Amino acid sequence: MKTVECFNKVKKDCFKFIKSQETSTEKFSKKEIMLKNFLIPLCFWISKKANNKKPFIVGLAGGQGTGKTTISSIIKIILEKYFKLEVFKISIDDFYKTREERYRLSKKIHPMLMTRGVPGTHDVQMMLDFFKKSKIKNFKKIMLPNFNKAIDDRFNKNKWYKINRRPDVIIFEGWCVGARPELLNTMKKPINSLEKTKDQKLVWRNYVNQQLKTKYKELYSQLNCMIYLKAKNFTLLQKWRLKQERKLWLKAKKKSKHKIMNKSDVINFMQTYQRITQNMFKNTPKYASIILNLNDNHQIKSAVYRPK
Repeated sequence: MKTVECFNKVKKDCFKFIKSQETSTEKFSKKEIMLKNFLIPLCFWISKKANNKKPFIVGLAGGQGTGKTTISSIIKIILEKYFKLEVFKISIDDFYKTREERYRLSKKIHPMLMTRGVPGTHDVQMMLDFFKKSKIKNFKKIMLPNFNKAIDDRFNKNKWYKINRRPDVIIFEGWCVGARPELLNTMKKPINSLEKTKDQKLVWRNYVNQQLKTKYKELYSQLNCMIYLKAKNFTLLQKWRLKQERKLWLKAKKKSKHKIMNKSDVINFMQTYQRITQNMFKNTPKYASIILNLNDNHQIKSAVYRPK
């Protein structure tokens, strides 16, 4: 009964947001089922865990193109509209190191670290400081970066996020959120052409893995729960990511400044993500609080809640 009450209260805002994400060829189907069967129950679960003493930090992960931004945005709408919670949502992507910082890293460690994405290319200290500041009793205004993928660098500070009130819930989403390091013996064999040709000495692989073992382990220990959007396989993710790029292209035709990737760009870019993504397929369901299984059509087909 509560689910129906919640649905009636949030459907207008949720459907309006979903409509803003559609294109003339790409429409969301079964959105009512998604809300009633999956996302509203998920919000009831979160609201029970949230308390007003400090923010409840939700990690939300899934491979590229799984719909993290859409799903986290809908969760935010429901928590705010029905549960009256103060919610702040941000992506790990917003914390990418600047182009200048990544350039220096690429010269010092390995050229592939110029490409944003993998652990090691984010400002972890900034994220840790944000989580720490958000928990302080006498909350002070926080400013956080906003990353512009079109220029592969941060927006100017006047476009950064401003948090004026302490959030009850923080949704922290990203493709590698919650990722764990890999065993050293499985790292030796390259898994795609990029690793084979550009990381023959395993410098890049080892550096990224070491980051997961140390800094990112500390970062992810701050999360109060983990939601994982699980796709069937990496090929499906590539297909979805290409669709996503097509959508960006359709939206950006009016503002042609946006740099759109072609098919080979997307496939090359995703090779840097492949190793961690495939490890997450195998391992994240073992420790995530909630697993949302996705079907081939990009829809949630089932939800698994792991007992704590």
